[in-house]
Amino acid sequence: MTRTFSDRRHAGRALAERLAAYRGRDDLLVLGLARGGVPVAWEVAAALGAPLDVFVVRKLGVPHWPELAMGALASGGAVVLNDTVIASAAVRRDQLDAVIAKETAELRRRETAYRGDRPPADPRGKTVLLIDDGIATGASMRVAVQAVRAAGPAAIVVAVPVAPPSVDRDLGGAADDVVCVSTPAGFEAVGQAYTDFTQVDDEEVRRLMAG
Repeated sequence: MTRTFSDRRHAGRALAERLAAYRGRDDLLVLGLARGGVPVAWEVAAALGAPLDVFVVRKLGVPHWPELAMGALASGGAVVLNDTVIASAAVRRDQLDAVIAKETAELRRRETAYRGDRPPADPRGKTVLLIDDGIATGASMRVAVQAVRAAGPAAIVVAVPVAPPSVDRDLGGAADDVVCVSTPAGFEAVGQAYTDFTQVDDEEVRRLMAG
C-alpha cells in the first residue's frame, strides 16, 4: 500500500480539495473526531472558510480485553452497542455499565480539555462534515454519525483521507454522502497511508482548537 500522505495536515489539504464544492457556504460545520481527526479537520475548515469544532468518540472495550470493542459512545450522549460481542464475551450488565461510566467520564474530561467553557457547536440545520484521519472498521464514525443525526442537521457528510474500498457500502446508508481521497485495494490499516502517523496528543488538539 502506497504512503499517500506525509502527515495529517497534508491529508487534510488533499481532502479539502475533494470538498471544494462546499467552500463559502454559510450552513457548513466541520467536526473533527478527536484526536487524530482534528489536524485533518483544521485544514479542511481553513480551506473552506467554515467553523470547526471537536467531536469525541470513545470505544467501549470488553472488560479484561479492552482492545475488543463492544460498542462506542460519542459527544451528545449517543451509545452504540455490539450485542454479538457482548454476548460472546459474556459481559454482564454491571460490567457494561461500569465501562460506560468510565468512558463517559473520560469523554467529558476530553471535551472540557479541548473546548474549555465554550459550548459545543450546534449542528441543527447545518451541513456537517464529519472528519477523521481515516476509517478502518467504521465503528467510531458510525456512532459519530448517529450522535450528530440526533441533533437535527440538514445533512451529514463523512469525509476522510483513507478508508477501505467498502466504505461507501459500510457508511453510505448512515451518512448523506461519503468523501474519501484514497480507497486502496490493499488496505489494512489507516497508518499505512501516512509517512508520519505520530499519535495526536491533547495539547495539539487544544492548540488547533484555539487557533
